[in-house]
Amino acid sequence: MSDSLLARHKAVLPDWLSLYYQEPIEIVSGSGRHVTDADGNTYLDFFAGILTNAIGYDIDEISDAIRRQVDTGVLHTSTLYLIRQQVELAERIAELSGLREPKVFFTNSGTEANETALMLATQKRRSNQVLALRNSYHGRAFATLAVTGNRGWSATSLSPVKVSYVHGGYRYRSPFSEFSDADYIAACVDDLREVIETTTAGDVACMIAEPIQGVGGFATPPDGLLGAFAEVLDEYGILLISDEVQTGWGRTGEHFWGIQAHGVTPDAMTFAKGLGNGLAIGGLVAEASLMDDIGANSISTFGGNPISTGGAHAALEYLLAHDLQGNAAKLGSQLLQGLRAHDSALIGDVRGKGLMIGVELVAPGGKKPVPEAAARVMELAKQRGLLIGKGGLHGNVLRLAPPMTLTESEATDALRILTDSISQAEREL
Repeated sequence: MSDSLLARHKAVLPDWLSLYYQEPIEIVSGSGRHVTDADGNTYLDFFAGILTNAIGYDIDEISDAIRRQVDTGVLHTSTLYLIRQQVELAERIAELSGLREPKVFFTNSGTEANETALMLATQKRRSNQVLALRNSYHGRAFATLAVTGNRGWSATSLSPVKVSYVHGGYRYRSPFSEFSDADYIAACVDDLREVIETTTAGDVACMIAEPIQGVGGFATPPDGLLGAFAEVLDEYGILLISDEVQTGWGRTGEHFWGIQAHGVTPDAMTFAKGLGNGLAIGGLVAEASLMDDIGANSISTFGGNPISTGGAHAALEYLLAHDLQGNAAKLGSQLLQGLRAHDSALIGDVRGKGLMIGVELVAPGGKKPVPEAAARVMELAKQRGLLIGKGGLHGNVLRLAPPMTLTESEATDALRILTDSISQAEREL
C-alpha cells in the first residue's frame, strides 16, 4: 500500500515536496502522543506535524468544538460577515499578547501571517527595506522567502523587499560563538548598527526575527539579544516583528511568547502551527496603530473561518487550563539534561528551550556538519518507534518538538531511544 501511494505521490506532486525516511510512512490514526501508520506500526511522535499538533491527537475538547460547528451546517462564511468564534478567539489572543492596544488578523498559515506583517510594516514606514537574521526561515511566499536567511530554502533571488541580514540567531557557528553572553550580544548589536549604517538608506521598515530559529535547527540566541536590538531599532524608528509561529503558546516553557525572554514588547507577533492543533490557522497580533494603517480594501476569504477559530479557541483554552507551558518547562529540562549528559562524539551542540530542542551532529573532534548522521539517526529512531525531525542550515540538526501534553514516562522512553540511536549511528559512520 505504501509503495503504491508513494508512486502516486511522485507522479502528481512536485519533486521538491520532500518526504521523510527511505520508506515514507502514511499516518492514519493517532491518540495522545502516538500515531499509527498504514502498515500498523505505532510511533511516539516527537515532531508533531512540525510543532503543529501541540496538544496531541484525538483530544475530545477540540474535536467536540469542531463537531459543534460542523453540525450547524456552516463550514464557511468569509470575513464579510460577523464570525462569533473569530471575535472570541481574537479577544483571547489580544488579552494574552501583552501589547498595549492589540488587534488581531487571522490567516491560514504562518507564511500568510508573516506576509501580512511585512505588508503592514512596509506600508506604515513607506519603505521596502527589511532587516532579518542569518539562518532564519519565515515562509514560502514571495516576501517571506526574501527575508529567509537560509540558502536551502531560498528558491529565488527575486524580492519585493530589500533585505539586510544581521548576526545573532545562530550562535554555534557564529564568529562570536566563544564570547560570553554579554559580549556576544554586544558584538551582534555592533553588527546591527553597522548593517543599518552601511547597507540601508536608514529608513528601514522593520526587523523580523524568530526568538528561536525553527527550521534553522532550533538555534537559540542568548536571552536579551532581541531586546538589545530593539534599543537600536528604536533610534531609527524601525518596527520589530516577532515570528512566533514555532515559539508561541508556551512551547519554550519559561514564557508564553518566545520574545518575552528578551525583555521587549514587539510591535507585532505572528503565529500559527500550535494554535490550531492541526487546523489550518495563522495570524498576527499587532498594535492598533500598525494594524489599522492600511489604506486599501482587504479581507481574508478563509482566514478566521468558524471551524478553525472554534477549534483553535478550544485548543488554546485546553493548553491554558492544563498548564502545558509548565509541562514543557519541566519535561524539556529533563530531555535537555539527558541529551547533554549523553557521551557521543557526534553531538556538537544541544540547545533549545522547553519542548523545542535541537541536537547538532558534527564530525568527531570538530564542527564539520554530518547531515548523513542526522538522516541515519532519524531512521534508527523510527525503527525503534520514535519520530523526530531535522533541520539546520546543513541538515545536520535533530529537531525534537513533541506535543506539549507529553508525559514523564514518554520523555524517558524517547530519550532512551534517541541516545541509543545516536550511539549506533556513531558506531556505523
